[in-house]
Amino acid sequence: MPAVTVLVVDDDPVIVQLLRVNFELEGYKVATAGNGEEALTAVKKKRPDIVVSDIMMPKMDGLQFVKELQADAKLAGLPVILLSAKAQSADVTRGIELGAADYVTKPFDPLELIERVTAVLAKSR
Repeated sequence: MPAVTVLVVDDDPVIVQLLRVNFELEGYKVATAGNGEEALTAVKKKRPDIVVSDIMMPKMDGLQFVKELQADAKLAGLPVILLSAKAQSADVTRGIELGAADYVTKPFDPLELIERVTAVLAKSR
């Protein structure tokens, strides 16, 4: 069975590298993007199995990225986990209402995030 591909979307290179290392240690293939625009282009070019996206980014934020995915019939089923420092319950609710499969607040435990990715993938298959 081919490796599961996760697209990590964040404008912070430290977070991107942290997630890349942790996902690769668990056997995932990792693609990256620095903002929602890059992520949308990447998803259209080569669809990953799941996306882990920050919310606060330049050009296109994570919420707009989720909206764009949901508006595209070919991409609407792609699971997205939002990862953000925005921890208010209203922020979490908004992310889920827009179509995110899960919402994880920063700071986060990378192993817990991997467990959440695994759970979302299991539900989406």
